[in-house]
Amino acid sequence: MPSSIPPLPGLTRYTWWGAVPEGLLTKTQLDRQGLKPGSDPVGQVLYHGNCYAPLYEESAAVPKRGCSPAQRAALDRARELQYVCRRCGDRRDYPLGRGRWCEPCSYAVALYARHAKAQRYAREIAADPGAALVVVAAGPGEHAQPETVAVIRVHDQELLHEGPAGEYGTPERAALLDRLDVLLDGRRVVHETDRGPVSRYPDMLVTPPGQLISSDRDHLHSWLNPHRESAEKADYVSRLWRNWFAWTRDEWSTMADEPWDQERGVWVAWERTAQAADDARGLVALLHRIAEGTEPVWERARWIEDGHGEPELPRGRRRRTTTTA
Repeated sequence: MPSSIPPLPGLTRYTWWGAVPEGLLTKTQLDRQGLKPGSDPVGQVLYHGNCYAPLYEESAAVPKRGCSPAQRAALDRARELQYVCRRCGDRRDYPLGRGRWCEPCSYAVALYARHAKAQRYAREIAADPGAALVVVAAGPGEHAQPETVAVIRVHDQELLHEGPAGEYGTPERAALLDRLDVLLDGRRVVHETDRGPVSRYPDMLVTPPGQLISSDRDHLHSWLNPHRESAEKADYVSRLWRNWFAWTRDEWSTMADEPWDQERGVWVAWERTAQAADDARGLVALLHRIAEGTEPVWERARWIEDGHGEPELPRGRRRRTTTTA
């Protein structure tokens, strides 16, 4: 509600209720009598010190149309449904609010919405004839130095570049950076991961050995950052796959995570080797499977495990998260 309501121009102002002539009422006063304004306001009264309410002639007011039995039944039904989850049918002792989902279903809906968005974004990338995936491959170890680099066009899975990364500060590394500047100019750039290992970040190509990666160097080459339309919509294969696969640490999470188990630790659905070209082919194939809907989803994804199936997203959300194949 606004903190103040200014007066309407050209209408008489009454600064206290006792000054209002008999027969002039506000909308609220008319409503209490089952009436609504039948003409334009003829005055206004000050209330709360800084708000003006329009005044209407009671004699010109008209009766408010009452509800038919069918309309009344529909209203009663709508009030009752406020307490019933639209997805699973469970009833709560309190109104469920916007969306009308119980808590467990709200988690399933949030995860499924991100799952659907992941497919939409993968389709956008796969359909872009200029989109290219950059893969920096290294040996084992979080801070291993880059060994090979590959660039692959996503649309037709054509390898545009593959070769050694060279060592930091050498002419070989400088030539590689120049080559990538030319090759990726004007393209939609996709990165492999936003969660590590750090050794596979493109930033490692401009980071001196033994130093931490710093965003201060990102201005050196535009492709050090992936295509990004928002904080949520940034082109990382790992992020798209996480949201598509929909693994969560517990049943109350609304954010997908990279899977973990005691045997393997954190794991992903693609190979991470020192051969960037092979890894790039696997990553692009994964993107296409997500776009086509053939990439496996976690068998315990919330909307699968609860037995209620894929949630029906609100119309506005569905319009943003789904596209035709």
